[in-house]
Amino acid sequence: MPKMKTKRAAAKRFKLTATGKIKMKKAGLRHILTKQSPATKRNRRKGGYVAAVDERQTKRMLPYA
Repeated sequence: MPKMKTKRAAAKRFKLTATGKIKMKKAGLRHILTKQSPATKRNRRKGGYVAAVDERQTKRMLPYA
């Protein structure tokens, strides 16, 4: 059976933790930052985890992670 292909866009955006959660960087910190509050920008600098409802779909894009 041939190897499964990894979605390269997903491989660049997500990392798997030792416990099986999926780490990600939060969105909304690239441009047009003047209208965002400092607290919002500070919160988005920290990483986040993929929601439980989206984990199955994300893990399917990363077959060897």
